[in-house]
Amino acid sequence: MVLHAVDAVARRRFGLRPGQSHADARAIAPGLVSATAEPEEERRALKALALWFERFSPLVAVDLGQPEREGLLLDMTGGAHLFGGEASLLEEILRRLKAADIPASVAIADTPGAAFALARWATSSDHPAVIAPPGRTREALADLPVEALRLDDAAVRLLARFGLQRIGDLYGLPRSGLARRFRGEDGLALVRRLDQALGAEAEPLKPERPAADYRVWQAFAEPLLEAEGVAFALPALAQALCAQLEQDGQGARTVALDAFRTDGRVVRLSAGLSAPSRTPAHLLRLLKERGIETLDLGFGADALMLCALVAEPLAGRQTELEGDPRPQGADALAGLIDRLQAKLGEGAVTRPQGVESHLPERSERRVAAGPRPPPPAAPPPRPRPLLLFDPPEPVEALAELPDAAPSRFTWRRVAHRVAKAQGPERLAPEWWRPESSSGSSSGPRQGARTRDYYAVEDDAGRRYWLFREGLYDRIEGEDDRLPQWWIQGAWG
Repeated sequence: MVLHAVDAVARRRFGLRPGQSHADARAIAPGLVSATAEPEEERRALKALALWFERFSPLVAVDLGQPEREGLLLDMTGGAHLFGGEASLLEEILRRLKAADIPASVAIADTPGAAFALARWATSSDHPAVIAPPGRTREALADLPVEALRLDDAAVRLLARFGLQRIGDLYGLPRSGLARRFRGEDGLALVRRLDQALGAEAEPLKPERPAADYRVWQAFAEPLLEAEGVAFALPALAQALCAQLEQDGQGARTVALDAFRTDGRVVRLSAGLSAPSRTPAHLLRLLKERGIETLDLGFGADALMLCALVAEPLAGRQTELEGDPRPQGADALAGLIDRLQAKLGEGAVTRPQGVESHLPERSERRVAAGPRPPPPAAPPPRPRPLLLFDPPEPVEALAELPDAAPSRFTWRRVAHRVAKAQGPERLAPEWWRPESSSGSSSGPRQGARTRDYYAVEDDAGRRYWLFREGLYDRIEGEDDRLPQWWIQGAWG
């Protein structure tokens, strides 16, 4: 067993460090108190905290680079003024973390690497917040140890051998000479980390989840304990979000409501739209249909955020000066589809769409419903019955060889005598598709053999659509199975 993390007392008083043998640590500190490490739980908790920090910034990344030095990186470019400035922002972060019993130190700098270094090596229990003035990153980092550059232990020890212990000691050295002092990738990693900290090389953040282009939020002096409070605050958020969308000519396709709980958790309620919309009443109706009362607010939520996760261009429409203000046509259908999906779940409302295939069971598929019909497929060469069986059902038929229409057939143990017949309509196999492995009990082997279709009418006036799979005069490439009869559909 080895040490996964140590506290400040163990590190400073006894010199314990992560990676050290647990037995050696017990020998150095006989009174050592230890517990089983749970790194996966720690990562899960840190990622949950990253979602909670979206109340401050839409770009929140989890930093898991070095054990015991995990943290969060927030891109606050142009956003600190929303919280009263940088000092007030750090104050607010520390206050909320302290209320959730989460010890932390925070820093603001021009680069992620500089903020990482300052938060871990320039803070103390008495001063847990540091702000590096804009454009003065070099001065802020100069007196910090070189390990603040997120280097591994081997690189730190090698730098110490050369007498390079502070970041400022590296400023005067040429980059090429500094890289040559190390072997292979170690030298390049050192130069890259230094350039990233000083801003000479970009270091993009990878947010825990993609940032929404359009979002509005509201904080509350007193936490919201009931769903009624959330419903009361939603109209103003919806109005503000739709104003942002209208300004850019966009409409929301997916909206999400995030409730930031006082215990550091975030609960989300989302709804998809079949067509872009920026009508506040419609967005509110969808979220209510999804169930605002199902939000688990815990001990209360002190902030709400409404965002458009997916947005699409939405052109303005000319409306009549007088008339019914309610949506008509495609807009009304889109609203109905959205409400049904909000109640029944995403993907519950579908519609058939034509597919370019002459085999009846492949000629359409189910797609998500939308306010406008999909483009029509090419019409079949002959009329098709409205009722189609998928898969087709087997029948026993009596027909004159080699390709006459059936004179009798038995379907579902009921015998039918054919009075009239039309056909055959021959459909060749789709040779470019892989042959289906389905057996004769569940349906024909799709695309495997030629089909001859017949429209027949029995002596009771009922009309059916039958086909024979396979030919008695076999053509090259088809298998040696005997032809089989199937029923594909029926006319009303």
